Amino acid sequence: MKNAICFLLLSLFLNACSGQDDYAPSYQQPLPGQPESYDYHYLALGDSYTIGQNVCDTCRFPAQLAQRLEVGLGVAIRTDIIAQTGWTTTNLISNIGTQNPSADCDLVTLLIGVNNQYQHKPFALYQQEFPELVDTAIALAKGEKSRVIVVSIPDYAYTPFGQGSSNPETISAEIDQYNAFAQNYCAAQNIVFVNITDITRNGLENPALVASDGLHPSTLAYAQFVERIFPKAIVALGQ
Repeated sequence: MKNAICFLLLSLFLNACSGQDDYAPSYQQPLPGQPESYDYHYLALGDSYTIGQNVCDTCRFPAQLAQRLEVGLGVAIRTDIIAQTGWTTTNLISNIGTQNPSADCDLVTLLIGVNNQYQHKPFALYQQEFPELVDTAIALAKGEKSRVIVVSIPDYAYTPFGQGSSNPETISAEIDQYNAFAQNYCAAQNIVFVNITDITRNGLENPALVASDGLHPSTLAYAQFVERIFPKAIVALGQ
């Protein structure tokens, strides 16, 4: 019975990471409820952690962040997302190129890398493509690095799925390696880096931080992400 459950969880995760998820909002099409006129334009780049796999449209962190900014600043924000479950850095680069967003964003967030780790891509690929994505984010943020916020990679080892694998310690160590590279790169380039990984490492002692799929962050976890991102976003918008 235990083996059957593990197999089912693995099948669900592989399907989620296949990159074939139908739920991938396009930059070209405004997300539901977007204001016709707006004060700020926010673009979120990433993977399942940005698209909010297994949570509602308004529950993912970009939506929560935009709402918090709107309420806090009394402004209207257009929020666009280029992200999909299963995307690696390579997938994100390719899809940004395909969707060709305009370089008029007041704020850009970037959260990417977990699928490089999960799919056992060479770490050298991340070392090459993460800086490229940061440069792209800056270009899309009107060429201003002060408008870019990089968010650390969550640690899925602290979820029921991660604990069901044979190597949760290895997962955490590799996530640390990816995050250390990203944080050091951002520090050297004077780009804001927000660490939220420790929040996700509370997922076993606080199951409410994990979505119903037993893998991705919950609405509550994303709210805690926003608590840390929000002050940086205020500064990025010049407020």
